[in-house]
Amino acid sequence: MNQIATLPKRVVVIGGGISGLAAAHRLCELDPACQVTLLEAGSRLGGVLETARRDGFLIERSADNFITNVPWAVDLCRRVGLSDQLLPTRSEQRNAMVVHAGRLERVPQGFMLMAPARLGPLLATPILSPWGKLRLLGEYFVPRRTESEDESLASFARRRLGREAFERIVQPLVGGIYAADPERLSLTATMPRFVEMERRWGGLIRGARHERSSETADATSDVAGARYGMFVAPRDGLASLVAAIAARLPEGSVRLGTRVESLSRGEQGGWVAKYSGNDGVATTLECDAVILAIGAPDAARLLEPIDNALAGELAAIEYAGTSIVSLAFRRDQVTHPLDGFGFVVPAIEKRPILAGSFSSVKFAGRAPQDTVLIRVFIGGALQSELAELDDHRLRQIALDELRSLIGARGEPLFADIARWPRSMPQYHLGHCQRVERIEAAVAHWPGLALAGNAYHGVGIPNCIHSGEMAAEEINRSMKAEG
Repeated sequence: MNQIATLPKRVVVIGGGISGLAAAHRLCELDPACQVTLLEAGSRLGGVLETARRDGFLIERSADNFITNVPWAVDLCRRVGLSDQLLPTRSEQRNAMVVHAGRLERVPQGFMLMAPARLGPLLATPILSPWGKLRLLGEYFVPRRTESEDESLASFARRRLGREAFERIVQPLVGGIYAADPERLSLTATMPRFVEMERRWGGLIRGARHERSSETADATSDVAGARYGMFVAPRDGLASLVAAIAARLPEGSVRLGTRVESLSRGEQGGWVAKYSGNDGVATTLECDAVILAIGAPDAARLLEPIDNALAGELAAIEYAGTSIVSLAFRRDQVTHPLDGFGFVVPAIEKRPILAGSFSSVKFAGRAPQDTVLIRVFIGGALQSELAELDDHRLRQIALDELRSLIGARGEPLFADIARWPRSMPQYHLGHCQRVERIEAAVAHWPGLALAGNAYHGVGIPNCIHSGEMAAEEINRSMKAEG
C-alpha cells in the first residue's frame, strides 16, 4: 500500500447543531485516526438547542426534551456518559390541554394526536359538540382510502375524524409539533403511523384499540395528546448534551465563528471549503469528504455552483419560524392549578399564540420552590408575522394570553425571549419524493453527505440519527476508496 493510501482521512462537518455534532462524534468513533474539522458560523455549538440559567431557573430556549421510543438520542447519551442524568417527565400530571372557548380543557384520555383509543372520554369531553362526537365515532365506518398519492394531514383528519375533531383537537396538537399549515403538511412525511393504521386496520379507532390492547398496560398508555412517559430531558438541560458531545471531539477540531463561503471540488478529487472567521480572513481547507449539517437553504447556496438541480431541490424546502417567550412567576401569581404539562391553541380560536408549556411542572429542577416557569410559543406557518414582532410586543402578547388562560396576575419575575426564524422545515406534500431526489443526486458526488432536520424528521433523535448515518456513509465510502 502506498504512502498516500495510508494518510489519515480528512472530513469537514459544516454546521455545529446537534446533527453536525452527532456526525463529527460518530466519525471519531468509527475511525479515531480520521481528521475531523467542524465549522460553525455562530459563536457557540448546539444550533437551536440552548439552555440558559437565571435566578435559579433553568430555561430551555427551544426544544426541552426528546422521545425515547426511538433509540438514537438515548444511545448517544449513553455513549457520552449522560444516560444517568436523564429525567423522566413528572408522572402525576402527564396530560395535555387545549383551549376551547377561551378555557383550558383536557384532551380526552387515550387520544393520541389523531388516534382515539378510548371512546368514553370522547363522549364526556366538552371540546366537541354532540354532532362532532357522533361524527368522530363514525370514523369506525369510514372506508379506507385506496388512492396511493400523498395526502395532507388536514385532508386525512377531516376525512376520517370530521371537521370539528380536526379543528378542535388534531390541528392544535400537530401545530404544537410542526408549527405548520396542516393543509400543506404531508401525512406520509410527518406521521406515517396513521397512514399504516388505515391501511392495515381500516381506520384509526380500530388501529388505536388494537395497539392499546397489544401494549403492556402502564400509566403512559392512556395519556392524552402524547405519550409523555416516553419523554426525557438531561437534568442540566439540553446544553449539557451538546457539551458532552463536544468534549468527546478531538482538541482543536471545532472552529466557531467560521462561515463557509464556498464549496468546490478539488483538482485531485475531494473537496475544498473556503471560510472566513470573525477577523474576515479567508481560509481554504481541503478534505476528502464533507458533511453539510446545515439548513436546506444554506446547503443549496453552497451546492448551487456544483449541482444546480440538487440546489434547486434543497431550496424548495420551506421553513417556518417561532419565537419563545419564557415567563417566571411566583406560584401565588397563577390561579390555574397547572395540572398538566401545557396547552395547545386551535387556529379556530384566533389567538396570537401556538401553545404554552409549563416547564416547571413538566420536569424537576426547572424553577425554585414556590415559583413556576412557563414558555409561550408565538408564530409558526399560520402566523409567521407575529414571531417577528419586537421584544416588547412579544412579551406583552405572552403575558396577556397567560392572564386570560391561566389567571396570571401582576408582572412576571422576568421574561426571556428566544427567536428562531426559519428554523422549522415544513414537510409539505411531496416531501418524501423530494428527499428521494435529493439523496439520489447526492449519491452522484463522492464524499458528500447531508444531515439535519430537513429530511427525515425534526425531533432531536431524528437529527442525531441523520448525523450519524451521514458519518457512517462517509466512513464506508472512504474505506472503499482507500
